[in-house]
Amino acid sequence: MALEQRTLSVPALVVMIIAASAPLTAVAGGVTTNYAVTGMSSVPLSFLLIGAVLLVFSIGYTAMSRHIPNAGAFYAYVAEGLGRVFGVGAAMVALVSYNLMQIGIYGMFGFAASSFVNSTFNTAIPWWVTALVAWAAVGFLGMNRVDFSVKVLGIIVAAEFLVVVVYNFMAFALAPQAPQPEAAFNIADAVAPGMGAVVAFTIAAFMGFESGTIYNEEVKDPQRTARRATMIAIVIIACFYAFSAFAVAVGEGADNVMASSAENGPDLLFVFFAAHAPTWFVDLANILFITSLFAALLAFHNVIARYFYSMGRGGALPKFLAVTSRTTHAPIAGSMAQSVLGLVVIVVFAVISRGEEPMYIVFTMFTWMTNSAAFGLVLLMALTSFAVIGYFARNKTSDSLITRVIAPLISGIALFYVFAQIIINFDILLGVEEPGALGYVLQGIVIIPGILGSLAALIVRAKRKETQPASELSVS
Repeated sequence: MALEQRTLSVPALVVMIIAASAPLTAVAGGVTTNYAVTGMSSVPLSFLLIGAVLLVFSIGYTAMSRHIPNAGAFYAYVAEGLGRVFGVGAAMVALVSYNLMQIGIYGMFGFAASSFVNSTFNTAIPWWVTALVAWAAVGFLGMNRVDFSVKVLGIIVAAEFLVVVVYNFMAFALAPQAPQPEAAFNIADAVAPGMGAVVAFTIAAFMGFESGTIYNEEVKDPQRTARRATMIAIVIIACFYAFSAFAVAVGEGADNVMASSAENGPDLLFVFFAAHAPTWFVDLANILFITSLFAALLAFHNVIARYFYSMGRGGALPKFLAVTSRTTHAPIAGSMAQSVLGLVVIVVFAVISRGEEPMYIVFTMFTWMTNSAAFGLVLLMALTSFAVIGYFARNKTSDSLITRVIAPLISGIALFYVFAQIIINFDILLGVEEPGALGYVLQGIVIIPGILGSLAALIVRAKRKETQPASELSVS
């Protein structure tokens, strides 16, 4: 059976996209880490710069969704634009990257949830217990109707935004020194030394924005919904995160924000609340930080399930992965496959983290896996930009020259620059003091499946030509 048709509206899809970016987690964790590691005051500017690049990217990317309404997105677009060999390779990179992102978040969720429960009720629950609770809930929701997930995510995302908005108001009201927007938004910093590391951190906060097109078989209007939702989500994420990053600098003081971020890390917002807000609000903020992580887990789970579905339907993976529920129309085989992978990794890290400090799981499972995922997804976005050009060069449409060539060319060059910066700063992103084998191993985990997938597609194509000349398999 097919996925459920004509269910998601523009607002619903915007919620799904923003949930994947986890607003409270991005501000509390991503922004503070960016300040602490890079020592650059222009972190707020970087969100506007990356937002602009992704808006340009979305022009061609979402145009592809109108012509190729496929739940495989990167897989389908690269296959249509650059050929099936590249498409299968892209599919494997996407599958690995999204799984790394989703499963890695279980590490942070487990740490945050167990820490909160243990401090509140004086217990000693290990991280993997709360991670497994989230795993079960995500697996259950992932096999239900997608609009049910939207309702859950909508409540969580609204609450996340409210907490960050409260923090922003308090930061400006209690600022220890005058705000310095000229430092936070100094356009000259766009080409300053060190900005490469900043954008490498910043783009991770946007991961998930591209997921809108993955739902194009389930939206009410395949010609407009994904395009509008993606662009709206990018604008909201870029502007909200830029302002919130500025608020962090204002709340701590421009002269002290780097030191405070280095000292407190992701706890900076909660330390601020503890000093200026009632205890109940601090507890509420901690709970919403945990639910923010849960929202990201569910959003990425839904994306991965649809990738499995699309690749099973297109022949890149076993056909049974294309099975959907007769009642909910959810891609249940893909959902179960992702849940099994998540369970295996949680169990492995539960074993190797025994006897380690609680933060060990954050430094390893979360940091290693999510940054490796960002590495793979940015590469895919860059490749997709050129796939857009290839597709429109071979298929005559009414799309403008900007959509067909100019926008994807600009975004492709910009995204390859960001990808290069991720490679250059990869050890910094991992929190490793000195370069070592770890970075190469993690990059290999992302890239090697893509290479093997492309080689397998080449072999299959060669064998087909030997037996019966035929066109390449459809990705639809």
